[in-house]
This record gives sequence, structure tokens and C-alpha cells, in this order.
Amino acid sequence: MNNGDDPDHVEMTDQTGMQQQLHEVLRNSQDLGFLGPGSVEDHTRHTQAFLQIIEERGQDRQRLLDLGSGGGVPGLVLALALPHADLVLLDVMQRRCRFLEQAVEKLSLSSRVEVKCGRAELLARDPSLRHGFDTVIARSFGAPAVTVECAVGFLKPASGELLVSEPPTPDPSRWPASGLEMLGLELGERRSTEVATVQTIRSVREADERYPRRTGVPAKRPLF
Repeated sequence: MNNGDDPDHVEMTDQTGMQQQLHEVLRNSQDLGFLGPGSVEDHTRHTQAFLQIIEERGQDRQRLLDLGSGGGVPGLVLALALPHADLVLLDVMQRRCRFLEQAVEKLSLSSRVEVKCGRAELLARDPSLRHGFDTVIARSFGAPAVTVECAVGFLKPASGELLVSEPPTPDPSRWPASGLEMLGLELGERRSTEVATVQTIRSVREADERYPRRTGVPAKRPLF
């Protein structure tokens, strides 16, 4: 049989082509200064710890938000790996947002991936985004207190999860139970791969409407 008539072969060829396009997009991101140094392969491998947790949740249709999407990692990598998920890529810088919009179009992801440009403190008040996500992902977004406060307005109450990229050595002081409880959150599992560690933080109830506080306040006056 001609390999061109084999559906599995066609699907594998399509996946290989998409991965090549993704790597090209991420190399461009590095050239523009939006993605840090190191090989593109290392950046994509870093996403595996996020991916493992998300896949284990098993929802038929998940809605995810990449908080501070920057150069497209992990958001674009997850979008290709999770064909049944809808994603929002959020960033504050116009140049990065334009790059992300072009990347989404190039990777043919426009039907289920959207770019939102603006401050998280403000976008968390948007009715189309507030409490609308099963999972929020944060890779190098900010200090722990800033990250959780900016993320909490996007999480589905009592079911949403925040996944945060972490240093490899555990440090309980980063996530005090009292600080998380203030936002209706609790510490979940910690997951590591060879190249990345991810901390899960779960919503246990709806956060007070005052969170996140106005622009800049989470960083100027952190809750913990």
C-alpha cells in the first residue's frame, strides 16, 4: 500500500510538519528576544510537566489560560499537544501579542486559541474571562504572591487549578497556607520531570470579588 493512503502515516506526517513549524516559530521568538536562550527542544521539553498534569485531568474539552505567554512557551506547545483544548494566551506587551497572533495563525490554531493583550489585573474582570478556566499556567510570570493573585480571577471556583513552574528544590515558604486560603486556594501536588518542576494550586472556593486588586498593587503590596 502507498504510504500516502495510510491514515496513520498521514497523521504522523502532519504532526511532524506541525512540530517543524512550531520550532520555526519558537526560533523566531528567540530572535525577537521573547524567548530565553537554550535550544528550542529544551524549551518544549520544559512543557512536559504541565502537559502530564493537564492530560491526567481527562476533561473532554478543557479551557486553559497561559498567564504571561511571552514568547509562546508553554502556550503554543500545549495548544498543539492538546487538540481538544481551548486556550487564551495572555500578555501585556503589544509586540509580543502581535507575534503570538501571527504564530497562532501560522500554526492554524485560530479556531481554538485566542490572544488577549493587557494587564492580568484588568483582564480578570472581563466577564468572558473571569472564573472561566479549568487551568491557568504560569511560567516565570512573577513572585508567588503576584502569580496567585493575578491568576485567581480566571480560575473556575472550587475546580480550577493553577500550574506554576517552580525551582527544583522545594521551599514551603513560597506558598504559605494562610496566604493561599485568603484567595480560596490550597496547595496541591508537586510534579517534576528531568527538566522542569510544576506546583499545582487548587481552587477550593470562589475568591473574594476584590481580587485581583487594581493594576500594580499585587506586586507593590503582596499578600504574603
